[in-house]
Amino acid sequence: MSRSSCAVYASAIISVHLIIIGIALLVAGVFQTLINDRLKGEITLTEGSKVFGTWKNPPPPVFMEFFFFNVTNPDEFLAGAKPRVTHMGPYTYREYRPKANVTFVENGTKVSALTPKTFVFVPEMSAGDPRVDSVTTVNIPAVAVMNKLKDSSFFVKTPIAMFMNSIGTTMFMTHTVDELLWGFKDPLLSRLSKIKPEVDEYFGLMLNKNGSHDGEFVYLTGEQSYLEYGRIDTWKGQKLMTFWGTNQSNMINGTDGSAFHPFLTKEERLDVFTADLCRSIYMLFEKEVEVKGIPAYRYTPPRDVLASGENNPENKGFCLDKKCLDDGVLNVAVCRKGAPVVVSFPHFHLGDQKYVDAIEGLKPIHDQHQTFLDLNPTTGVPVRACKRAQINILLERVHGFPIQRMLKDFLNVFHGNTFKSAILYTLEKDDSLWVL
Repeated sequence: MSRSSCAVYASAIISVHLIIIGIALLVAGVFQTLINDRLKGEITLTEGSKVFGTWKNPPPPVFMEFFFFNVTNPDEFLAGAKPRVTHMGPYTYREYRPKANVTFVENGTKVSALTPKTFVFVPEMSAGDPRVDSVTTVNIPAVAVMNKLKDSSFFVKTPIAMFMNSIGTTMFMTHTVDELLWGFKDPLLSRLSKIKPEVDEYFGLMLNKNGSHDGEFVYLTGEQSYLEYGRIDTWKGQKLMTFWGTNQSNMINGTDGSAFHPFLTKEERLDVFTADLCRSIYMLFEKEVEVKGIPAYRYTPPRDVLASGENNPENKGFCLDKKCLDDGVLNVAVCRKGAPVVVSFPHFHLGDQKYVDAIEGLKPIHDQHQTFLDLNPTTGVPVRACKRAQINILLERVHGFPIQRMLKDFLNVFHGNTFKSAILYTLEKDDSLWVL
């Protein structure tokens, strides 16, 4: 009798506990759904939203580091030796990138904006003085001129070649870091500008970039779907570029890398459009990380992103004149006014080994040379990011120019890092979110 009563009593207790647990789980589930729905509503590019102000004026600092490869044996290289380089840098600049001309369109479902960039030198984060330190590198203006004339007749090339000889133009030049970055008056370009006024007599890797922007972007606000938050709708009025050989290559996919939708998964592919490359790339989940106590997913571009069109059919459209370069490099001459510019990751990370072997002084290291995004998976907020790229100048012999008579094909290198580290602040009192 007592045993039976105990069993009934125990069953009643268990039933009550199960009901309580069920109610608790139901309440927790409903509560979590409400939180998720509120978060989806807050993360939109609309006036008054929690993220709009920080999207317009990002508070976390962004730094641009420039590194140079100084060619130490230019004469030996021209005589047939392998080029030898030493690593110089970083030369670090604080980068400011507030949004300007912000305008809502199409009933607030889209927003257009410019992003002017300003650079301020940070000496305490730099390895030297850019106004003093000199770099010997390929004579990029001369190479660009010769490359532009490669299909011209003998009668066009000859006077240019004679003038280059008369002013002592060589395949290499030595300038300060400041001049190479922000510009110097080049004698060859100066002479050509008198014949063709559209030719700028100044050359610099970042010439006219301080205070400039990459053109107008139109973004989806995420008002209609949280999955569209920050996604680029058009760039310079276009939904599709015209630089490349296929529609797939010309697509403007994803965001600009500063904003991503909430509730990220490890399985999804994150598309990012990069105006510097004039193309879209994508990133995949690599690992879980933690940034000052904040959990994050690290996404990185896989090897296939810059794989040769011969090895990755998706990249066929990036092969110019039906010539595919090997893995790890992208010829962007089509969006650089014909200049023979080739982009890669630093030290040809994820590239064909032949590029590394061709130059003494290169050593790709994954942790130092990879591009990555560390994103909080719940909010999609970047808590740490580093974009690393290398600018290469493709040297190919152009007939009709004596200064190239001993030249071997070569990629001259210079690279830079853009990095930012931000902390996601959750202000419990008013549920505000501070984001990039």
